[in-house]
Amino acid sequence: MAETSSSPAQVELASKTVQELITGGKELPERYIYKGSDARSLDASLPLMDIPIVDIGLLTSPSSSSTQELEKLRSALSFWGCFQAINYHGIEPEFLDKMSEVGKQFFDFPPETKQKYFREDGSTEGYGSDIIIAEEQTLDWTDRLLLTTNPKDQRQLKFWPEIPESFRETLHEYTTELEKLNEILLKAMARCLNLEENCFLDMYGEKENATMIARFNFYPPCPRPDLVIGVKPHADASAFTYLLQDKQVEGLQFLKDSQWYRVPLNPEALVINAGDYAEIMSNGIFKSPVHRAVTNSERKRMSLAVFCIPNPDREIEPVNGVVNEARPRLYKKVKDYVSLYFEYYQRGRRPIEAAII
Repeated sequence: MAETSSSPAQVELASKTVQELITGGKELPERYIYKGSDARSLDASLPLMDIPIVDIGLLTSPSSSSTQELEKLRSALSFWGCFQAINYHGIEPEFLDKMSEVGKQFFDFPPETKQKYFREDGSTEGYGSDIIIAEEQTLDWTDRLLLTTNPKDQRQLKFWPEIPESFRETLHEYTTELEKLNEILLKAMARCLNLEENCFLDMYGEKENATMIARFNFYPPCPRPDLVIGVKPHADASAFTYLLQDKQVEGLQFLKDSQWYRVPLNPEALVINAGDYAEIMSNGIFKSPVHRAVTNSERKRMSLAVFCIPNPDREIEPVNGVVNEARPRLYKKVKDYVSLYFEYYQRGRRPIEAAII
């Protein structure tokens, strides 16, 4: 989406990454002072979230353990809208470490090395900081590397770092495994609701045509974590989002019943949350949770979020079996829902508002 900035200050902020701002030693720019309704809780002592842990190996097992794990998945998605996933063959903890490490190495390179991958005007793809689309917009304290990984023919490899040398191969292997995991979870969604196994998967569409976006998030140390936010509160315009957390530094928080909760670190797990597409397809049974990222005054942090999104040409609506007298239809049929997302996010609104009947 094109930037709408016009003032010199906006142009400067849009052209500088957060890493460059803090290296310059300047005062904290006003555009980073967060004024959202949750601003007072940024640096507060918050409770740790009792996030459910789902064993993917048991979820796909033919044994009776599968039934218990399906119930755990149903409970997690309907209450929190998220869970931690462990024991998925293909994404072992050692491989998670490797994926995280190549991302950290990229952000550690000097600015002139990363400049080659800087996003172009009017595009969200590539390396850079927050995109300015509105005069009143508060900027996130994060630098990002955003890459489309699927469909394969839409990859813009000019933005895929060639350093470290293993970056491209590792990301390709990682997202290929997530495609398989996404299919497993879409089927498990149906099974835990006693629906036809492929109903969500058929609505989602063939994985070859679905969209998958990888976003590396780098949060430099922030001088005022009580005033500045890493990522503003939002829900995701995805079916599922797969988050690889930093192993050592907390930052992700979820909102539940007007209370923010810290997500505990688990180096052997992925944090998986349902997105708005999952909420729409399940007619609100599964929740697309609001979450945010906070900053740290002393330590840098990096995470990797991968968003699995239906093809924009597909029409998405509640699947058969989730609408009845007890639960009337809550959502309209939507198409190219993601096109609404970015503008709604920057204005502090949830795009799912547009889908509610």
